[in-house]
Amino acid sequence: MLLVQTQAYRQQYGFNAIYLLPVNLYGPGDNFDPESSHVIPALIRKCIEARKGGQSRIRAWGSGTASREFLYVRDAAEAIVMAAEKYDKPEPVNLGSGEEIRICELAGLISGLCGFQGTVEWDLTQPDGQPRRCLDIQRAQEEFGFRASTALRTGIRETIEWYESGCRIHGVSA
Repeated sequence: MLLVQTQAYRQQYGFNAIYLLPVNLYGPGDNFDPESSHVIPALIRKCIEARKGGQSRIRAWGSGTASREFLYVRDAAEAIVMAAEKYDKPEPVNLGSGEEIRICELAGLISGLCGFQGTVEWDLTQPDGQPRRCLDIQRAQEEFGFRASTALRTGIRETIEWYESGCRIHGVSA
């Protein structure tokens, strides 16, 4: 609805409204609450707690076969600024990294970076969600030169370091 409204304002009043569609964002400052966090902070928290607690396994939702694309928050902020400064068209623009990963591979990456050496058990009673989520990011590259610069491994490492530094999130300490 917002997209249609911005396009109508552009057409009727010449209002330079743009519509950006980011993929799943992650990074320092993310929501690590066990009841409401998304996949990257949830897995980071589970792996760190299991490592510290000497546990040999963690449980993750679904089968791990679904795939996702993620964008580091610093890259997302850069894309938003670039779009605001350089983009003046009615078409929506996808913001992403162009890097797709299966959730089971993501869990392995996070486990390794967290130093958790146990196993991931997949809870098949929980949903996988959409089987695949990856965007065509070509328009962002062509129209205002955005290309994500933070590799997934690097962004996750920085997120883990931030979380383990003891930052408090929603009243829960790391």
